[in-house]
Amino acid sequence: MSVRVGVARVRALVLSLVSFCVLAGTATGCASGGDDRPRIVVTTNILGDITREIAGDQASVSVLMKPNADPHSFGLSAVQAAELEQADLVVYNGLGLEENVLRHVEAARASGVATFAAGEAADPLTFHSGDEGGPAEEAGEPDPHFWTDPDRVRKAAGLIADEIVEHVDGVDEKAVRDNAERYDGRLAGLTAWMEKSFAAIPEDRRALVTNHHVFGYLADRFGFRVIGAVIPSGTTLASPSSSDLRSLTRAMEKAGVRTVFADSSRPTRLAEVLRREMGGDVDVVALYSESLTEKGGGAGTYLDMMRANTSAMTEGLSGN
Repeated sequence: MSVRVGVARVRALVLSLVSFCVLAGTATGCASGGDDRPRIVVTTNILGDITREIAGDQASVSVLMKPNADPHSFGLSAVQAAELEQADLVVYNGLGLEENVLRHVEAARASGVATFAAGEAADPLTFHSGDEGGPAEEAGEPDPHFWTDPDRVRKAAGLIADEIVEHVDGVDEKAVRDNAERYDGRLAGLTAWMEKSFAAIPEDRRALVTNHHVFGYLADRFGFRVIGAVIPSGTTLASPSSSDLRSLTRAMEKAGVRTVFADSSRPTRLAEVLRREMGGDVDVVALYSESLTEKGGGAGTYLDMMRANTSAMTEGLSGN
C-alpha cells in the first residue's frame, strides 16, 4: 500500500513539473529542452538576430522582445525576468531604449550576470535641436537607434563576440571568431550596397521626415538631412501637439518634402494627420525602424530590414 502511495506521489510530481514547463514555456530550464549549452539572453530582436549570427551553435540565445514589438514599451513576464538572472550573458541596447526592461537588466547585473550595452559601445550620437525639427526637448541626450548605421553595427557585433568569448564559459573561441568574421563581411557588403542605392537619390531630395526620430545615425552615415518627425521625440511613447505639427508642416513645405516614413509596426494615423494638414499630397511610406518581423514578414533579419528600408527610401525619395 505504501509503495502505491509513493508511486502516486512521484507521478503527481512529474505531472506538476510537466505542467509548469508547458505553462512557462519560456522559462530557462524548461524551454531549453535539455539544451545544456551556455545561455545568452538578448532584450531586443534586432540585437537578438545579430547575437545569434555570432554565437552560432555555441550558445543558446533567447530573445525577450517579440517580432513587431516596440522596444520603448515592451515589458517582461516574471518568467522572463527570472531568465535574465539565470543567463551567462545579457546583451541589451541601453541608452534608455528598453524603458520597461532596464530595471530587470540592472537586477541581473547586481546578481552577478555579465551584461553588455551594445548601444553605449557603438559611438552613440546625441539628439540635437537643429533648425529643421529636431527633438529639442531631448537635445544632448544619447540616441539609442544606432542600428540604422551598419558600420556601428559592425563595431557592436565585434564587441559582442568579445563578450561571448570572455564571459560565456564552454564556447569554442575560434568558432565564435569565425562567425563574427563572416558576419562582418556581410555587414560590409550591406554598407556598400546601401551607398550605391542611395547614390540614385538626388542631393536636393535627401531629406527625411519620419513618425519619430529614429534615423539620425543613417542620416549621419549616408548624408541625409533630418527635417523632422511627426512625433518630435526619440521615443514612440510621446505625442505631438498641434504646434508640433504646424512647425513640421512649415519645415516640410520650406524643404519641398512630400514623403513621410512611418514605422510599419505602428499605425500611421499621425502621418495621415500630417497628410491632411498639407492638403493630401503627402506620400506615407512604411519602414521597419524599431523591430524585426517574424520570418518571411519582410524584415526577419537585420540584413533583411536594412535592405528593405534602403529600397523603400530610395524609391520614395527618388521618385523611381
